[in-house]
Amino acid sequence: MKFSQFTEYLEKLEKTSKRLEMFEILSEMFKKVDKNEVKPIVYFTQEQLLPPFYGLEIGMAESMIKKALMKISKESEKDLQALYKKIGDMGLVAEQTNQNNPSKGLTIGEIYDCLYNTVKISGEGSVEKKTDHIAELLKKCDSKESKYVVRFILGRLRLGIGDPTIMDSMSKAISGDRMALRKDIEKAYNLCSDLGWVGEELFKKGIDGLRSFKAKVGNPIRMAAAERLPSAKEIIGKMGKCAVEKKYDGLRLQCSKDCDKVEIFSRNLERMTPMFPDIVEGIKKQINANTAILEGEAVAYNEETGELFPFQVTITRKRKYDIEEKAKEKPLVLFAFDLLYIDGKDITREAYEDRRKKLVSIIKKGFTIRESERIVTDSPKELDEYFEESIALGSEGIMAKRLDAPYEAGMRNFNWIKLKRSYKGELNDTIDIVPIGYFKGRGMRAKFGIGALLAAVYDEKTDSFKSIAKIGSGLTEDQWVEIRKLLDKNKVEKKPARVDTEIVPDVWTTPKYIFTVMADEITLSPMHNAGKVGEKPGFALRFPRIQGWIRKDKKPEDATTVKEISQMFKMQKRVKAVSFGR
Repeated sequence: MKFSQFTEYLEKLEKTSKRLEMFEILSEMFKKVDKNEVKPIVYFTQEQLLPPFYGLEIGMAESMIKKALMKISKESEKDLQALYKKIGDMGLVAEQTNQNNPSKGLTIGEIYDCLYNTVKISGEGSVEKKTDHIAELLKKCDSKESKYVVRFILGRLRLGIGDPTIMDSMSKAISGDRMALRKDIEKAYNLCSDLGWVGEELFKKGIDGLRSFKAKVGNPIRMAAAERLPSAKEIIGKMGKCAVEKKYDGLRLQCSKDCDKVEIFSRNLERMTPMFPDIVEGIKKQINANTAILEGEAVAYNEETGELFPFQVTITRKRKYDIEEKAKEKPLVLFAFDLLYIDGKDITREAYEDRRKKLVSIIKKGFTIRESERIVTDSPKELDEYFEESIALGSEGIMAKRLDAPYEAGMRNFNWIKLKRSYKGELNDTIDIVPIGYFKGRGMRAKFGIGALLAAVYDEKTDSFKSIAKIGSGLTEDQWVEIRKLLDKNKVEKKPARVDTEIVPDVWTTPKYIFTVMADEITLSPMHNAGKVGEKPGFALRFPRIQGWIRKDKKPEDATTVKEISQMFKMQKRVKAVSFGR
């Protein structure tokens, strides 16, 4: 497919704010692509050069684009800056600057390869070399192609397309029905975390290609998630005899070992290997297997007291500088709780208890890698006592696991159930929200340009972000200024396609960041769309306040879901009823 054809689809996507229209546009596009171009097209629509776990970031600034445009035009830096200041979009600047240049008819594959090779340039003089490469690429592009190339480089395509929409579109393009292949596509994606690769296999080998997917060392497996229940009694009632693990207040990591090569990935599948050299060495020395994929929770360890530090201390280990120094100052312990792959074999379909036995058998004694603490019980009383003990020792709570359950990659279900705190008529659990816009400040906050966030939670069924609260507390004055600057980098003129709200903020922003909030309780409200169906009111948060700064270990789709909010609301009502003796 010519890149010029691809930009026509991008223009259509840019003009719609309706998910179903986006789905139809993408389906039509996938029907026309060459099999060899599926992978780069998926990456382009995901607005990335490669999935995050590859650790390859584009990392080009506006200044480099300006220099590239100066090389292919007669415009001065001053003129380009004035034009940018006027229209506020470097893509439109490129479009206007390159108006008279005819397209050389490059394919999407050629454009992708050029960008990939440019990003791979490193070493002395790399900035100038990259600038030259971009200038040469723009010489081969017409005005519209230039606009989208520049926006992609700067991470500002802002199409707002979610992975579920891409998967639905590929299913329809191949089968004529958006749901016919959806489960198979998602299952393969959950095992390899590379939707471009999955798409390529689907278009080249069909459904058989998808169904042959297995976990692969080096590719992170999308992490399983837990449901909630409010009491030990209900957990045992749901599961019967189960394993009960301590829920450590740390960083969830997935570690991949291939002989002496170790890779570490975060909850949202970013490559974290360089940040945790102590865990890398621990895996090499303590994991007795040639190849393995295991999961665990990393917590900073206080060697003087033998205690585990809280999350606020552990998160300081996630850094790009002074890594070795911090590793010595606050060493990490990885409490391993699951094994997904061992010596060439994908064991995700095996029962949890069998995986656990294999995990324990390959961990050599040492400081860094340890098995997570747990009990196995069918007694609500014993589970409750273990929960209270875990809380007293600084854990978040417990995680109950069904003994015969497989590891269901990327899925949230009752194979795992978390119990973090008792519900006592108010909301004592935290909620992860996504800002979808903000309101300009009034009174004292007018000088900051921001007074409150419009917050949303994620709806898995519709692949959308539904409003749940306006949040105006929990941040310092400096933090309000910082968050406004952050959100302004992703502000858009109209409501993003995957945002569902009746409330209109002063400034719309693309869903990108996650904040943790606390609230007094979940209430019903006709104002918000989270959980709203017809005349039935949605959910809202009463007295919400931001509890912590940006959760960089999570992506927007990892926010608390509408389904979870509904379950938490029911738990809250149930406990209130017990409290009042109903």
